Amino acid sequence: MNLMLKTDCVAKALCRPTRAEAEDAVRTLLAWAGDDPRREGLSQTPARVVRAYEEWFGGYAEDPEEHLRKTFSETGGYDDMVLLRGIQVQSHCEHHMAPFTGTASIAYIPNGEVVGLSKLARVVEVYAKRLQTQEKLTAQIVDAITKTLAPRGVAILIAAEHGCMGTRGVCQTGVGTITTRFTGDFKADPDLRTRFLGLAGPAANS
Repeated sequence: MNLMLKTDCVAKALCRPTRAEAEDAVRTLLAWAGDDPRREGLSQTPARVVRAYEEWFGGYAEDPEEHLRKTFSETGGYDDMVLLRGIQVQSHCEHHMAPFTGTASIAYIPNGEVVGLSKLARVVEVYAKRLQTQEKLTAQIVDAITKTLAPRGVAILIAAEHGCMGTRGVCQTGVGTITTRFTGDFKADPDLRTRFLGLAGPAANS
């Protein structure tokens, strides 16, 4: 890479390595861990890890808001909350790159239009397939729904267990982390908030 290209990469704060460079990085980590990346059991590991990264972090290649742009106005006058609970969350923490898994419950109050139910799950999936913190993930999902649908309110609850707590450091397994966020009517009306939490709670505890 010449100096001009290298400077350009630094200016953009991102210069994606080639697949070969990514595989070499995995070999370096295997050797640093104390094993021999050339032995039979590990010889194909770099390629497998790179393929896994393409799947685990595929959310960087998608626009989550795009999934919300197709809406439907034929709702028969429905104006109560729409809630999905038990949406699977599979992500990786940005601090240790360890997995965290759990469920999300999302509700919104339509402002005349609704979105396909699967699209809310897609938004969760896209943001989860990036390096994350649970707090940021929670906020990003709500912000995307608020910006794109302009509903009367949004509520979310994510309950997850983090590998970085269970497999290293304090080694506390089975510890659940819960994050919530409320906007609009959900933030203004404590009874509506309580109703959401009551409906979302069983999924969070399952």
